[in-house]
Amino acid sequence: MSAAEQAGGQQAQTPRVLGAYVQAEKPVRIVIATGKRKTSIARAVLKPGKGRIWVNGVPVELWPIEMARIKMMEPILITGEDIIRDIDIRVTVRGGGYMSQADAVRMAIARGLVAYTGSEELKKIFEEYDRSMLAGDPRRTEPEKPMRRSARRRWQKSYR
Repeated sequence: MSAAEQAGGQQAQTPRVLGAYVQAEKPVRIVIATGKRKTSIARAVLKPGKGRIWVNGVPVELWPIEMARIKMMEPILITGEDIIRDIDIRVTVRGGGYMSQADAVRMAIARGLVAYTGSEELKKIFEEYDRSMLAGDPRRTEPEKPMRRSARRRWQKSYR
């Protein structure tokens, strides 16, 4: 038991989120969170700042593909301006297509925000809105079989 627990004081428990952890606690709070979708992997680093969000070095507001931009902004819009304006988020994402990358970024940002704020209420809001923001999708592509050109394709069969 720690000295604080022996003295009768309770330490605040932050909600546990899979794929996110607090890097530094005392001087500067830094949270690193990951998100995956298909073959895309995103890593988000959340630090105190001015509310700026970059994805692969590009501000998310300037992201060229509109549908992907809207998907990446969902956790930010749900969280609200009062929390976001004090946090800088830098996301690096690799692999997959642009919508798969957008889903991975969305998951990394949502997980990071829950870990950074330590808010059980925010976690509940994300789960009610869309569970895939915090929980990953286990579906993967089926491997190709030997002597075939695809996972399910077979040779054509003729009966006559």
